[in-house]
Amino acid sequence: MLKTTLSKRQWIAICTGLLLTQPALAYIGPGAGLGAIALTVAVVLGLLFLFFGLVWYPLKRYLRKVRGNDPSA
Repeated sequence: MLKTTLSKRQWIAICTGLLLTQPALAYIGPGAGLGAIALTVAVVLGLLFLFFGLVWYPLKRYLRKVRGNDPSA
């Protein structure tokens, strides 16, 4: 089996690297910021539509069929 634990020296190097980082001093403009927000909203909505399309509607159809309420069955 593959051993994935880190040694003490590796932990010290990781913690030191995280503690000694400097700010990026970067600026994101309003267009790029709104684009990032729009992309995030689009991904979240896409995942919700994916859930409803692939899980909810077939499950709802199956439950109607089991209960006997499905007029198309």
